[in-house]
Amino acid sequence: MSRLSYMIKRAMKMDYRAMLKTANMLHGKTGKSRIWLLQDMVKCAAKYNAGYIDYKIAEMYRLNDAQRRTQITRGISNSIVARMNDKKFWHFFDNKTEFNELFADQVKRGWINLTTATPEEFAAFIGAEGRGDIICKPIDGSSGQGILKCTPDEYADPKALYERLKAAGIGIVEDKVIQHEALSALCPTSVNTIRVATLLGDKKEGIVYAYIRIGNGKVMDNVDCGGMAAPVDIETGVIKAVGANKAGEAYEIHPMTGKKIPGTQIPYWEEAKAMCLAAMKVVPQVRFVAWDVAITPEGPVFIEGNSFPSHAIPQFAAHFPDGIGILPRFEEFINL
Repeated sequence: MSRLSYMIKRAMKMDYRAMLKTANMLHGKTGKSRIWLLQDMVKCAAKYNAGYIDYKIAEMYRLNDAQRRTQITRGISNSIVARMNDKKFWHFFDNKTEFNELFADQVKRGWINLTTATPEEFAAFIGAEGRGDIICKPIDGSSGQGILKCTPDEYADPKALYERLKAAGIGIVEDKVIQHEALSALCPTSVNTIRVATLLGDKKEGIVYAYIRIGNGKVMDNVDCGGMAAPVDIETGVIKAVGANKAGEAYEIHPMTGKKIPGTQIPYWEEAKAMCLAAMKVVPQVRFVAWDVAITPEGPVFIEGNSFPSHAIPQFAAHFPDGIGILPRFEEFINL
């Protein structure tokens, strides 16, 4: 698709009401006029393929043109995925049962495919000795949407639970991951996963970025579910900046637990990196993958892999106080 065709398509699908709402919100935050903000959003859309959400998250209203060129916007992210990832192979990542089968050695937990399991097979699964909480997901869901947690208290009537989960669109049921106490200290209500993005690039291959996602009271750590993200130093595994969320709020101290976020060491970091670097070559037709890694007391495990990584997490303005975004990091790996 040509750039002009892409821009026309974007313009036709643009949610102008949400765009105006964003301008109103930013007017209240910055004091800049709504007309100026709307005009600037249009300029950023035309020059940098930035949507209004990109504009808000990266705080592009405070950046000059040189700084804006370093942001990974929706349009740029889409073009990277389109070039790096052959869509015929996305199913290995988009379908959670296929992912669990392909990466069984890294998933390391019990699970059952609810789309094919009988009520009797489901009852045997949840009735296994020592089975604790289970996490129930849609087969091809994303952004933490549609995920449920069930406790052993709900196992008394397996058939009723089976029917309830099927009615809710659940496709896969897994054992809940027990996370390492160092990460539970940040937020105990969610498994706080590390997103490690790997790239088999034109220039070099390896880890492009790493971020920890931290919950804020909900079961999910996802930023679309109210969680926050903080960058992890690739070399050391230490959280190197504040937690930030989609609303633009930044936290040095977690508001729920009182735990300081920057300076926290991710346990088993070398093992986590090695796991992702090995996994990135399993499906070489998908060259840009964001792996969601949980750290257990025994080491790292995969939660899932993303063939179309969200570009929101690595561009929160709070993590780039000098206004220079993450795009130069991608340029070390690929030609843009």
